[in-house]
Amino acid sequence: MLQHRRIISCFFLIFLIFAALDSTPVYGHNAPKMEVHFINVGQGDSILIQTPNKKNVLIDGGPPKAGKKVVRYLKDLGIEKIDLIIATHPDRDHIGGLPAVMKEFKVKEILDSGKLHITRAYANYMNEIRKQEIPLKVAKAGKDLQIDSLLDIRILNAYGKHKNNNQSSIALKVSYNDIDFLFLGDIEDDQEKKIAEKYDVRAEIIKIAHHGSKTSSSEKFLELVEPDIAVITYSKYNDFGHPVNRVIKKLFELETNIFSTAVYGDLVIHTEGEDYLIYPQKSPIQGILESSK
Repeated sequence: MLQHRRIISCFFLIFLIFAALDSTPVYGHNAPKMEVHFINVGQGDSILIQTPNKKNVLIDGGPPKAGKKVVRYLKDLGIEKIDLIIATHPDRDHIGGLPAVMKEFKVKEILDSGKLHITRAYANYMNEIRKQEIPLKVAKAGKDLQIDSLLDIRILNAYGKHKNNNQSSIALKVSYNDIDFLFLGDIEDDQEKKIAEKYDVRAEIIKIAHHGSKTSSSEKFLELVEPDIAVITYSKYNDFGHPVNRVIKKLFELETNIFSTAVYGDLVIHTEGEDYLIYPQKSPIQGILESSK
């Protein structure tokens, strides 16, 4: 990691930043901005990437009941079309809300893990794809996604023979100049080990796999990533014990800043490829007070 990078939590410094904007650029150059939105859908994932060239990429849609929230969130941003939906794997807490999104927005293409699943949520997801006649492609590990010329996006993991749903998750590394993101879906330790053997997994920002579950985020893998920021998506009221203490402890040892949707609500990361700003919906005090109610 480059030592000169500045990590700025906006709920502490936002007034100083806005004051400085009148005379001094926040970043070292005037590159286009990318935004990554971690939408709080409770126990599940939904991540929107607005690329430097104004493409909209939606990774997952949360559980079925979160569909309306995701639709509202996108409409509040003024989004009218989605260039790519990435359905990381067929679990309901990842694809359940996508039918609602497909009904409300023009979707140009869907990238699917290729893992089949026999559930009502998966049937609704596939039926809506057919109804809307949305082109669907199956992800292949090692392939690059050509969605924005300013981004390098590589598929690190996808479906393979004998893999379960979580193990089949589409995992991505997204790089914008000096800033790297890892989006890991619900992959498990074995997939983390294999991708670390094949690819450079170092990244400033990691979306922790499987909501901080005991099945993922091995100590060795986190040491290889050496993240500055870890985002964990989960509900305060989940029945799975997410996130487990082992994962949190290791992140603390690595001096990684932890942001969770359970505490901070929606999270937005702005970057121009050199530094980044983090905008949480709530302060940690608000999140803690709400969790005690």
